Parts: sequence; structure tokens; C-alpha cells
Amino acid sequence: MAKPSFLCIASYFKGNEFLRGMKSTGATVYLVTSKKHDDKPWAKDALDDIFYVQQDAENEWNMEDTADGLAWLMRSKKIDRIVALDDFDVEKAAFLREHFRIPGMGQTTSRHFRDKLAMRIEARDAGIPVPAFTDLFHDADITRFTQTVAAPWIVKPRGQASATGMKKLYTAEELWAHLETLGANRHQYLVEQFKPGDVYHVDALSEGGKVIFSRVSKYLATPFDVAHGGGIFRSAVVPFGSDDDKKLQKLTADVMTAFGMQYSASHTEFIKNRETGEFYFLETSSRVGGAHLAEMVEVSSGINLWYEWARLESAVAAGEKYKLPKVRNDYAGILVSLARQEWPDTSQFNDPEIAWRMTDKEHHVGLIVQSKKYERVIELLDDYAVRVQKDYHASAPAPDKPNA
Repeated sequence: MAKPSFLCIASYFKGNEFLRGMKSTGATVYLVTSKKHDDKPWAKDALDDIFYVQQDAENEWNMEDTADGLAWLMRSKKIDRIVALDDFDVEKAAFLREHFRIPGMGQTTSRHFRDKLAMRIEARDAGIPVPAFTDLFHDADITRFTQTVAAPWIVKPRGQASATGMKKLYTAEELWAHLETLGANRHQYLVEQFKPGDVYHVDALSEGGKVIFSRVSKYLATPFDVAHGGGIFRSAVVPFGSDDDKKLQKLTADVMTAFGMQYSASHTEFIKNRETGEFYFLETSSRVGGAHLAEMVEVSSGINLWYEWARLESAVAAGEKYKLPKVRNDYAGILVSLARQEWPDTSQFNDPEIAWRMTDKEHHVGLIVQSKKYERVIELLDDYAVRVQKDYHASAPAPDKPNA
């Protein structure tokens, strides 16, 4: 059987390891990306061709034009599968799959992995615990929510990634005033109860509707706190076999089943209620986690999520059996911070546990540590946070929209 051909969509610069992993299988690999990223160091050695789409001021693509372009391309080039490499490309890929009748996740299922309102409704209907929430369509529903659900509340955009665009509010008056500022875009948001707690993430691979690999980690500073409070981003793998580890592996499998996941990488977040210890589902996505969490997972497990996701996609398309490499169980943790210096000198951090160091992004400092002992990882991350705060840290306000 001929090896399949893949069209990879990336409206942001990411996924080189996916492209290399896909090329390693013998597949034909095409990339379509935004014209503004034509100067980025794409893994062109892994590409059979690269195509560009002219984006608008908001980095959006005209999908009808994109479909027209792909139709011309497909007259001479066979496209067997389409893969989205970023959250913001999931809907693009689903639209194109539907139009050209290409196998894979369609538009209805893709909403479970992009639309935070669809996620909550689907999880709630499947019996998976979620924070109390409501859509923002009907005024009476919002009033009922404010009267029956204790504040504080958090307004979230339905379609943005990370903590972008979130707002915490403490009274009904504050909520209505904020909703006024959203104007005609109010329907693109939801509101839910904010419960203090620790946020966890599960980075996974699914095949045949089953989770075949997952790594459970805990944010030591939540993405919301980092984005809105100028903190230092930290995360660490939780103790293997602990209650948190076992519960979140099961909950992740439940989410993937409920949402109709068949095969992909995924990044899923949960919050642990500080009062009751119960876990609530927050959100998921059918892609590799950002903020260099993939590197932390690889340091811990030996599994490169980008590379293995590509091999998995290729095996499914070719009708072959995918074989997951042997998984290693080391503890790992990550620290990333904005830095005052353009190219920070991090040579003061010289512990043998350092397994990765950020060197390719100006005004950032980043480190990943690895150890057989969980306690050692936490000890190092705590120590590094104090030193980074003193010698490097800078903060910037959270953007209303993500940067390209």
C-alpha cells in the first residue's frame, strides 16, 4: 500500500517535530501556514512542499478562499489526511475535511475540543463533574445564575486558548458591566463559578478511541495566575500511582470517550476543589500542550508527543498498527518566566538534574529538571523560582488576544 499524504495546517509557527515524525514514516508531507510565517525556520527537510495563506489583521484565514486553493492543489497532489497543529487550526482542518470528505474529526466533534461551552455541556451530560456555568445568550438565565451560584465567577471566551481573555468578577453588577463591554460578541463567552484549587493537566495520546499514553502533571502556578498576576510558570509531574494520578488518568479517558476522540494527541486540564478535593473538568484540546510542556513530558517519559502523534496519524491512515515506544517513569518539572534581559545568562543554574534549557526565545528564561525523586524536582523548582524572581523576572499584562 502506498504511504499516505498529509496536509498539515499551522497558522502559528510550531510542530517541526511532528513534521519530522511524519516524514520518518515515509509519508508525503505538505504544510500550509500563514504568509507572515514564511521566514520561520520550518523543518523543510521534512516537507515535500509548503504553501501560504494570506491572513487578515486578526491572523484569521478566509476559509472559502483556502478551500478554493486546496481544490486547485488537489488536482495534481493527492491529500489523504489533514492535521491541525494548533488549537486555532482545529476548526480550519475540520472545515476542510468536511468539504473534501477526508477522514478524520468533523466540525461537530471538533467543537468539543475548541468550544469551551460545548466542552462543558458534553462533559456535564456524560456525568463528568464541571464547575457551575451558563451560556450568555439569555438575560434571564444569567440573572438566575447570579442568584443561585455563589461568586466569584469567571467569564471565559469560548474559543481562545490558555488564559487569554478571562475576567474574574465578584458581584452581579460587575458581571453585567463586563458583559456590556463585550457588546455583540457576548455570545462568544460563557460564565462559570470560580473555585480556588490546584490545576492539573494530562498530556495524552489516543488510538482507536482509547488513551494509550498519559502523563499527569500539576501546575505549581496556574496559567490564569501567571497570565493575570505576572507570575512564574511552573509545572511538575505528580507522584506515580498516587490518588491524583489514578483519578486523572481515568477522568481523561472518560473525557476522551465522551467527546468522541479516536486518535490524536490531547491536552486536558482539571481543577481540584480546595474545599472538597473533588476534581472538575476545565477544558481539553486535540493537540500537544504548549508552553514547552511537551519537552517536560519527554524528559519524564521518553515520549516525544509531537513525533509520536505523527507516527500514530500515519499508522492509522495506512491501516497499520501503531507501536508506542517504551515509556520511562522519571519525575520532571518546568519553570518558564519572562526575563528583563534580552538573552539571559542562566549559567548560575548548574545542577546535574537540569535536562533542558531555553535558548531560542529572547526575554525568556526556561529550565526543565529531571530526577528519580519527586521531592527533588519540587525542591529545585522552588529554589529556582526564588532566584528567577530576584535576578531575571519581568512581567507583562495578559493580552486580550493571543500573539501570532
